[in-house]
Amino acid sequence: MKIAVIIVRTLVALMFLFASVTYFAMVYFHAFTMPPVTGNMKVFNDGLEASGYLMLLIKITELVCALLLLFGRYVALALVVLFPVMVNIVLVNAFLSPSGLTMVIPLLAGVLFLAYTQREKYAPLFTAK
Repeated sequence: MKIAVIIVRTLVALMFLFASVTYFAMVYFHAFTMPPVTGNMKVFNDGLEASGYLMLLIKITELVCALLLLFGRYVALALVVLFPVMVNIVLVNAFLSPSGLTMVIPLLAGVLFLAYTQREKYAPLFTAK
């Protein structure tokens, strides 16, 4: 079980790391161009970029949490911080780009599996006082 946790944690971390690093390479270093996005997904992406800070905040969050997962430090905290981002990724893909769910569902499964392995650390959050 421990080896499975390390493998899944590394894969999830690498996926978020890749997503954040490619965003920074594309936006700030113009290393490559993003494939054109159309329809409602384009409107959604334009809204994130128009805010001026939201996409940057999301990608910095992904980068920090990916590094925490990759190095195995503060895994429970990284998963708590990543979970709202992950839910949003799933919902955006479900409603605006269903073809993207083929990549998102395994990522969600990995995050949920890791959260399950950390359940003892989350238990105090759900105790009534």
